[in-house]
Amino acid sequence: MPRSASTRIVSLVIGIIVLLGGELRVRAEDAKPIFRAGAAKSNITPPLGESIVGGWKPIPAINIHDELYARCLVLDDGQVKLAIVLCDNVGIPAEVFDLAKQQLYETTGLPASHLLMAATHTHSATTARGPLKTLPETDLTDYQQFVARRISDGVRRALAQMEPARIGWGTIDEPSEVFNRRWFVTDASLLSNPFDGLDQVRTNPPRGSSKLDRPAGPTDPEISFVSVQSLDGRAIALLANYSLHYVGGVRSGDVSADYFGYFAKFIGDKLEANDQSPPFVGMLSNGTSGDVNNINFPQKSTRKYQRYEKMQEVAGKVASRVFEAHQKIDFQDWVPLAAQHVNLTLKTRQPTPEMIAHFEKVTTGKDDDPGRRHSREEIYADRIAKIQTAPKEIQIQLQALRIGDLGIAAIPFETFTETGLELKDRSPFGDTFTIELANGSYGYLPTPRQHRLGGYETWLGTSYVEQEATTKIVAALLEMFQSLQQDNERN
Repeated sequence: MPRSASTRIVSLVIGIIVLLGGELRVRAEDAKPIFRAGAAKSNITPPLGESIVGGWKPIPAINIHDELYARCLVLDDGQVKLAIVLCDNVGIPAEVFDLAKQQLYETTGLPASHLLMAATHTHSATTARGPLKTLPETDLTDYQQFVARRISDGVRRALAQMEPARIGWGTIDEPSEVFNRRWFVTDASLLSNPFDGLDQVRTNPPRGSSKLDRPAGPTDPEISFVSVQSLDGRAIALLANYSLHYVGGVRSGDVSADYFGYFAKFIGDKLEANDQSPPFVGMLSNGTSGDVNNINFPQKSTRKYQRYEKMQEVAGKVASRVFEAHQKIDFQDWVPLAAQHVNLTLKTRQPTPEMIAHFEKVTTGKDDDPGRRHSREEIYADRIAKIQTAPKEIQIQLQALRIGDLGIAAIPFETFTETGLELKDRSPFGDTFTIELANGSYGYLPTPRQHRLGGYETWLGTSYVEQEATTKIVAALLEMFQSLQQDNERN
């Protein structure tokens, strides 16, 4: 074959290879995973007459001030799907969430480990809980079954709304509304408890009292948030997290989502997203606020708020701060997602012989000095009697999510702020926050030190599990965080 002909053939072959290579590169780029997101909310408002359990004694719901929702966000990195659901309720038992997860697995294939479901802890919603937090729920009520179905339907609707999306997250502080509510005081008369003893600290002491010494723990002013938008910049959802208990200030018998519900509306207003289709979903999760509320105890109250005014003020502050930080975050077209989930066995606390003897006197009227009775003795006598019939250990669900360099921990208790701060400090991720009352509701979770100090949150019947529970929970969550981080490095 003449040299010129062979040269032309070689050139032709090379050209074909170049063209094919370019086409292969284009196909590889086309095959790059696409990040998607969807959001929806399901109405979970109960019928009137159901019991509101935010106070010491249940009262019937007589009015709906604002509707309650299960707010759902679904994320998909092309390989892994995660769903986060926040419900306007004081606390939802694991069995209700488990029913929703089972329904979702049967209809969508989503595994329970990838479904984070939590209550916001509004104190003005009707109950989805049973008679005792450590007793398994074996026969769900009509409302519990309704909530489970609305959760699973909400996630399915969010899945149906999935579209290519961008995601970003950030943090900003709002210290003006978080105050530790456990105080050392100089007056022993403020330290009595229902167990015929004295504590070292007082929960919710008299405001403005000269007997206040110092708070017994820290606060966390940080608001963390995750924002998801469509590729053309339309807001899809925003999930925030703030370590503040409910705010309250409702009319007796009113059903309300508290400041969590107002935040959802206010952040949508600020993002100019509340009148769009598909609907924007604002979400505010409760951080680690078991010992924190928005009362500045050293200062006397100088203003009387109208009903619902204070919760709107708090929600407005949080939404304004989030919107301010939102202007500065970098949205990403794709981030990796991952989740881990473990069951942890904890021992339940049991009453001592002295407690049992004390409450026998209370219930039989044989108290030597009934005038000395603590105002909550009868309530705790009933709780102690129920605890004696409950299991001696329980299994709780712990969960860790990874969204890029953001870690989210899920704990099924009202968790003290210092636990959340420890997780943030020791987490391997750039940003971390904790959602409490997630995947269950088992009462307060004081640290071992706070248990030694006593106070309402540590009383048996308010706190149900062993005093070393936080140590075990933090260790398990950090192990999951490390595993999620290492998996990402290997990939």
